[in-house]
Amino acid sequence: MYKVFFNESLLTFSNQSNPEAKNILFQNEAQFDESFHLLSSKAAALVNIFSEDIDVVWTKFLKYYKHIQAAGGIVRNPQDDYLFIFRLGKWDLPKGKMEKGESREESAIREIEEECSLTNLELKRFLMPTFHIYFLREYIIKETFWFEVFYDGVELPLPQTEEGIESVEWKKENEIPELLENSYPNIKLLMDNYLNLN
Repeated sequence: MYKVFFNESLLTFSNQSNPEAKNILFQNEAQFDESFHLLSSKAAALVNIFSEDIDVVWTKFLKYYKHIQAAGGIVRNPQDDYLFIFRLGKWDLPKGKMEKGESREESAIREIEEECSLTNLELKRFLMPTFHIYFLREYIIKETFWFEVFYDGVELPLPQTEEGIESVEWKKENEIPELLENSYPNIKLLMDNYLNLN
């Protein structure tokens, strides 16, 4: 199954119908627009596009809209604190758009350094991608590659204010569930998978 977040709503792609969703049996690409119309008009909070060959449908979906890629990380320190940024009234994780010729790994480290003013970052492992779509004169799919990153230093994290970041803070694991109540669905999915919160 593939998941794409659209504001607080969710579009899924699977090989079967979902009794909890507005289901669309895939026939053509126009149904992608139909699904986002349903979500944006609040006619449905969950739309499920299904097909026996969902991987083919997913490939068509990624080619149908403008597709940009970004990278970021869940940053942890030796005290098992986690690094969060506060931007646009919500808690988020450091991430940003990949630059031309940059690898996912290089992009993740660069964005964390830029957004939080930290160096001495060590990439541990790839975690997962998340997808969300937004409208800026056209629908744009943003695919973000997430990594586990370790920081072992004494620098005080500082927000990149020109990017709208108001604060950068280390948080204890027991603070994270409350913090995620004021975050984005893709960040909740990522952190839930990482910490097995439920």
